[in-house]
Order: sequence, then C-alpha cells, then structure tokens
Amino acid sequence: MRGSYILILNLKKDVKIKIGKLGSIYFPRGYYSYVGSAMGRSVNLENRLKRHFKEKKKKRWHIDYLLSNRFTSIEGVMIIPSRKKLECSISRSIETQADFTVKNFGSSDCNCKGHLHYFKNRKKLLSMLNSL
Repeated sequence: MRGSYILILNLKKDVKIKIGKLGSIYFPRGYYSYVGSAMGRSVNLENRLKRHFKEKKKKRWHIDYLLSNRFTSIEGVMIIPSRKKLECSISRSIETQADFTVKNFGSSDCNCKGHLHYFKNRKKLLSMLNSL
C-alpha cells in the first residue's frame, strides 16, 4: 500500500538532540506529529512503518534521531492510503493548528517549513487529527 502517514509521538522529558545535519535541537516535552510518506513498491507504508518501530536501525532520516531517544515513544499512527503524494499538504494543514513546527525537520526534499509539529497537550493533537 502506498500513501502518507502521521506518527503520534510522546516526548516525556525536555531534551536536546543532535539531528543529523540540522545540528542540536531543543525539544520540549509534549506531543508531536510527524508526517511522512511511502510511495514506492518496495518502500511501501507497511515497510516504512515497521522501520519506524524498530529499536535498532541506522540513523538515516531526521525522525530516526528523535525515535532513538529513550524519552520518545510512538503512541499511534494514522495511515492515509493514496497513489498521490499528500505528505506536504497534510503537513501544512497540521502546521496551522500546531503550537509550533520544528523548522526543516523531515522536509529536506520539499519546501515545507517542517514535517514535525509540536502540541503542548495530547487532547489538542487528537482533536486536530480528527478534523483532518
């Protein structure tokens, strides 16, 4: 299956993490949504999401650095099956309701501000996802 997805993350503690070429970024504790996509035949949604849930993996993308932090957990996933790449439009929609967007995170191959969005509380994040 091809399409986009949203990871729902909980960061249990304020942390500063070195994120590849982006350098060190301060992440306040709270909830995050990360928007990604998998549009290939071998790199499909199932394989991409399995990779995100693996504990041991080579850090290849920005999200790998955040997911490898011991205070980060994946609380849920929203899957958006599609043959069209909707990742950027989904991310821009979430950005309008987020408390802030982590600049350049997960968006090195597009013109988006970022694909990682911060929400102070879980209720606000879930309400936003229900409105998509």
